[in-house]
Amino acid sequence: MLKLLMMIIFFAVFGMFLGFAFKVGWGMLKIAVYLIFLPAVVLMLIFGGFLYVALPILIIAGIAGMAARA
Repeated sequence: MLKLLMMIIFFAVFGMFLGFAFKVGWGMLKIAVYLIFLPAVVLMLIFGGFLYVALPILIIAGIAGMAARA
């Protein structure tokens, strides 16, 4: 009976840690996208001559950034 109780507690704690790991991973992925991938894609579009595509992306990202801080 004690073994069953310990197994239940183990899986409960393991589940909480797994959920925390997913939250941390998702946060790190968002930071990487905002700081690394989005500017790199916009720079590639600008240098590739697609300024008419890059400019709306910059405007939308700027508005979203201001809205997220408000």
